[in-house]
Amino acid sequence: MSKELKNKPLVEAILEVRWKLQGTPQGHQIDPHYKLLLARVFDRMQNDYPEHEELPNASLPDELVGHVVQHRFRVAANSWPLVQIGPGIFTVNSTADYTWGGFRDRVLPAVKRLYEAHPKAGDLKITNLVLRYIDAVDYDHAEENVFVFLRDKLRLNTSLPDSLFQDTPIQATPVGFTWQGSFRCENPKGVVTVRFATGQRSNAPAVIWETTVESAGEDLPQMPASFETWIDAAHAITDDWFFKMIEGELERRFSGE
Repeated sequence: MSKELKNKPLVEAILEVRWKLQGTPQGHQIDPHYKLLLARVFDRMQNDYPEHEELPNASLPDELVGHVVQHRFRVAANSWPLVQIGPGIFTVNSTADYTWGGFRDRVLPAVKRLYEAHPKAGDLKITNLVLRYIDAVDYDHAEENVFVFLRDKLRLNTSLPDSLFQDTPIQATPVGFTWQGSFRCENPKGVVTVRFATGQRSNAPAVIWETTVESAGEDLPQMPASFETWIDAAHAITDDWFFKMIEGELERRFSGE
């Protein structure tokens, strides 16, 4: 079972479902069922997500917004969690409210309702399933070398040769940093990606890291029947990696010890 942290570093947890768009004679990609799907999703979501928010790009032509979110449905105004939809895309998003059990209890019925709402569920050809966690921890590059921070706090060993900076006008402490690696996974079938970057959280310097499990193409499970199995397996991977990376000082900090 996933541990609950008193001071969790979570920025956002996201489930993203994408499906195949349909080509037009003009070469555009559109979702021919989108308008009706949107109305039917609204009907099915309004009890749990009564606050509707139309995004500015909702007024753009359909051929310009494939796989772009256009509408949000929130539990309350300016509150989380929420669901989002656009042509060929559906997401469930959580932030400070997040617990794994609560998130799981939202994504399972949300995906079920997506299929129930689709005018022709047989045409709903899923192309990508993505579970993504974005976390952040305070860090100031002016005070500490990011290579040292990542090695000591998040178990990522990376560096550049000292000779690059010797007898040069270049400072050895990075002012920005990005690293990413992707790895094949067998359960669930797909790719696990972890990404580290310097950035900001709440206008303060931070190290931001993302852990993503994505299944696409032949790696996709049978949908929607096997979605529950997929989401549980994907979460097991992200949860395991997260706690292995923060073991030690960061886990104590996030636990409120």
